[in-house]
Order: sequence, then structure tokens, then C-alpha cells
Amino acid sequence: MATNDSHYLRREDARAHEILLCIQTGKGMSDPTRMRWGAPEFYLKSRPEMMELFGELEDALDRTWEIAERCNVSLEEVKEPFPKFEVPEGHSTDTYFEYVARMGFEKRRPRLEAMRLKGALKHHVAEYAERLDREIQMIEKMKFSGYFLIVWDFIRYARSKGIPVGPGRGSAAGSLVSYAMAITDIDPLQYGLLFERFLNPERVNLPDIDIDFCMNRRGEVIQYVTEKLRPGTGGANHHIQHAGGAGRPSRTWAARWRCRTRRWSASPRWCPTSSTFRFRTP
Repeated sequence: MATNDSHYLRREDARAHEILLCIQTGKGMSDPTRMRWGAPEFYLKSRPEMMELFGELEDALDRTWEIAERCNVSLEEVKEPFPKFEVPEGHSTDTYFEYVARMGFEKRRPRLEAMRLKGALKHHVAEYAERLDREIQMIEKMKFSGYFLIVWDFIRYARSKGIPVGPGRGSAAGSLVSYAMAITDIDPLQYGLLFERFLNPERVNLPDIDIDFCMNRRGEVIQYVTEKLRPGTGGANHHIQHAGGAGRPSRTWAARWRCRTRRWSASPRWCPTSSTFRFRTP
């Protein structure tokens, strides 16, 4: 059996692979002792390319293909991708989600009424109620009620413990439900933000809410979520991402990594004062 030692998909990916190795090993691109491969040949080669190398062993190439043909994996769709959120007795996930969203909106209503009396409210309160109804229906239809409850719960926990929480950013700021549940603190109607940028029935994507916590105490929030949603021994670890750690780095950290690989100096003012915490499906 003949195969090529493949570490990246295409020949032109070799440079990106070198940079990745530098990040993983803490080295710079200019470091002569850094880990590297001798040539840009460690990619997934085509049959003609492999024939150039192993033309006299064509049977070995055929055997590789035969083995690949035997591999057949069928993945079933995950019916419930989110951890189960325990709701009070007498409620379903949907009814409790709607209850929390509507009660939260009532808490926001005095502020909206005060702005209306001052002439500062850009939309009538009735428009808020209509949009809230529409968003609730869409979230329930897309079966994301549990997700919103989970995020609402750990943000509520953080605030109850005095852990600073950001006002919200990204497409989730376009959700009035997020504003009503105090997941965000940005009025989407007042600023002309669209719910469809966050959830769109024409383009079904799993929701993705980014929340900023004080980096000094983000560990407390992660620990709370892990314990709260622990289904046994696995916990919620596979559902949590936090910038600069197990998840996708933020732009700040990406910039610091770029400095590290090129041996540029990173300004102290880049040091983040908050850490992005993302709760999403694996």
C-alpha cells in the first residue's frame, strides 16, 4: 500500500502549515531551530503525482484506493444538539423560554415608555410587542428555546456574582428577545438592527452568541456552565469555547500570535481586558 504523508490539502498550503507549526511550538518564522518540513510535498497528492513516485508499484496504489472504498460511514443527524436545560415544573422548554422573554420585556417597558414620553423612541411600543412575538415564534420553530435559556442563565449568574458582562456584539445584538432576556443590553429597534442577521429561516444556522466577560473571572462562568449542564462525567466542555483558550482566538489574540510568529513587538495596550465566551454546539 502506498500513500503520501499528508499534513495539508494542497501544495500551496505549505506556508500556512509552517506558520501553524510556529504557533504550536512557540517559535518564530526567522528561528533557524524551528520545526519545519524539508519540502512542500506533504499534501494530498493526485493519482498522476503518485504514479510519478511509485509507478513501478501500481498495485500498491490500487490497494490504497480499494481500502478507501471499503470505508463507509453514515452519520445520523443529531436530534438535540444542545444540553438539556432543566425548567420549572409545569413548563416545557418552549413555554419557559417564552415566559422569561416576556417577563424580561416587561422589565424593559418602563424605559421604553420613558423614552416615548421624551420623544426619543424611534418606534412605537406596539412595534416592539409585534417583533417580540415574531422572534419568539421563530426561535421556537427553529427549536432554539433551550439555547436561549442556557445563555440567559449563565449571564444572569455572572451578573449576580458581580462579574462584568459586555453589552453584546455581533449579530445577536439584532435580537429583541436577547435584549428582553438581558442577554444583550442593546435595543435593536432603536439602532435599526435586523433579527434576520442573527437567525434566518431561509438559511438555517445554529445560533452563535458572543459574550464578553472580565478575563479575571471568566473561569467562574465556565465552571458554572460546566457544573450546571454536566450530563454525567462529560460536562459541557464540548459546548464551550473561549477566546485565547480552547476556542477560536479573538482578533486581539490573533494579532498577538502574528507578532509571535514574526517576532514583532506586541503593544501592551493590546492586552485584552475582557475575554470572549462563546456558547455553541460542537
